[in-house]
Order: sequence, then C-alpha cells, then structure tokens
Amino acid sequence: MKFTLQRLGLLVVALAVVSVLIFAAIRVLPGDVAAVMAGMNASPARIAALRAELGLDEPLVVQYLSWLKGVVTGDFGTSMLTGQPIAAIVAGRAAVTFPLILLGLAIALVLGISLGCAAVLARRCWVRSLLQAIAVVGGAVPALWAGLLLILLLGSGTGVLSVLPTQGFPQDGWASPGRALTCLVLPALTVGIIVGASIMRYTRSALLDVETNGDVIALAMACGMTRRRAMVTVGLRLATPQLVSVVGLTFAEMITGVMVVENLFALPGIGTGLVTDIGQRDLIAVQGELLMLAAFFLVVGFAVDVAHRTLDPRLERAA
Repeated sequence: MKFTLQRLGLLVVALAVVSVLIFAAIRVLPGDVAAVMAGMNASPARIAALRAELGLDEPLVVQYLSWLKGVVTGDFGTSMLTGQPIAAIVAGRAAVTFPLILLGLAIALVLGISLGCAAVLARRCWVRSLLQAIAVVGGAVPALWAGLLLILLLGSGTGVLSVLPTQGFPQDGWASPGRALTCLVLPALTVGIIVGASIMRYTRSALLDVETNGDVIALAMACGMTRRRAMVTVGLRLATPQLVSVVGLTFAEMITGVMVVENLFALPGIGTGLVTDIGQRDLIAVQGELLMLAAFFLVVGFAVDVAHRTLDPRLERAA
C-alpha cells in the first residue's frame, strides 16, 4: 500500500510538471498564439477578438490556472475549428485508436509469446536460427512498408486475395461493430506483426535467463516434467513480470506508433487527428490532446509498476 501511494503521489507530481511544460511549449511558439490560430490574412481586430476569447490577454499564471481548473473538471476547452468540446473530440478518436491498439497488441502477444517459446524449445539449430531471423526482420520492417505489403496481399479491390477493406472507418462508428472491426483488421495486423517481433525477442531472452540463471527449470525436470513443459508452465510464469513491463510500455508507445498506420489506412484516430489539428493551427485542441496523451503514458507506467510489484513478491521482500 505504501508503495502504491508513493507511486500515486509521483504520478500527480509528474502530471503537474507535464501540464506546465505543455502550456509553456504552446506559449513560446514563434509569434502570437492568437495570430497563428487566426491565420496569415487575419485582421488585427480578429486577432484581438480571438485573444480576448481565449483569455490570452490575461497574465500567463492566470491563463495556466484557468486551463488547469478546466482540466480538473473535465473541460479541456473548445475546438476553434468545429466548436465541439475537445474532450468529446478526443473520445471519438480514442474509440478508433484504442480498439486498434488492443487488437494489434492481442495479435502481437499471440505471435510473440508463441514464437518466442518456440525459439527456445526448438531442437533443430536451423529452426532456432530461422525464428531469430524472423524476429530481427519483423522488428526492422517499417510500419508503412508492412502496411503496403498487407494491402497488396489482402486489400479489397487491390490485393491478391481481396478480402479486407483498406481505407476509412464507418461513419456511425461502433454502431456497426462487424464493419468497424473489419476495418481494423489490416491496421492491427500491421501493428501486431512489428510489435510481435519485439515481444518474441523479449520472451526468448526472458526464458533463457530463467533457465540459465537458476535451478528452477532443472528442479522442475527432476520432478518429472519434460523440458518443454517446465519452460512453458514454470519458466513462462517466472518470466511474466518482465513481460508485463515490456507489454505495458509497448502499449503506451503504440499510441504514437499507430500514427503512421492510421494515416495509411485513413482511420480517424488520435494520431491522425493530432496531425490535422497541428496543421490547421488549432493550438488549444493540440494543448488538450497532448496533455491527455501524456496522462495516458504516465497512468500506464503507474499500472505497470504496481502490477510488477504484485506479480513479483521478491521486490516487496527486497524493499
């Protein structure tokens, strides 16, 4: 409990520091923020009106405290382009991005853990070498290139098999779950194959570490288990804390990693939306979106720390 409260306190402090950095980064952009948002041909009257509307004529401390008060109450501001609440816009985009990440992560776990175990348990040297080569090549393939290959192989209308859609997302979102899920299959495969290669390497390394740096596997085999069963039932369980850390951090990194994939498959997710808002100079929306992304990264890190401590009692005893 003490560890959890300490981590929770650090999470709150980190969020406060990040909010200051994001607020300052938007304010130190070259030129006037209102002038940037209003556009190159805006009149001085329009810029002055926008400054007053956004509260940019107030002192910076007052601006920050006003924004922070809104963030605490769930009000991240209003988009200057659409007039919609930024929280609602991000929630709609998250309904595309997070299912994509979860589906891609599920594919990555199935591929990574199974092939990682196979790379350790394979008896033939050439099989182990082949699996290691697959892990290296899979992790080195750019997401854009992998997505294009999958489109050429499975894309509807353009691919060899022509079975899956390659562009867009249903207008009614998850009201049509079958169509929505089908639209995410190819992007999730793109993400899953690349991330799965990394998880495969971590799984193989963790299992070999359990086997070589202890007598647990030998003791399990002395109790009558085969090496395969000992590695899968005992070794994989002991390697779980390491894999949880890797998967948790990978999950957080995939938020920004799917940006290329979302643009390639024309998905209206967080990555695509953030790029669009930056290009259209909707800086207030960008400010809120960056804070939400940073908060997500920090919350995932907090959850990984707590889960790691729970799964590995040795950390508690060492403390």
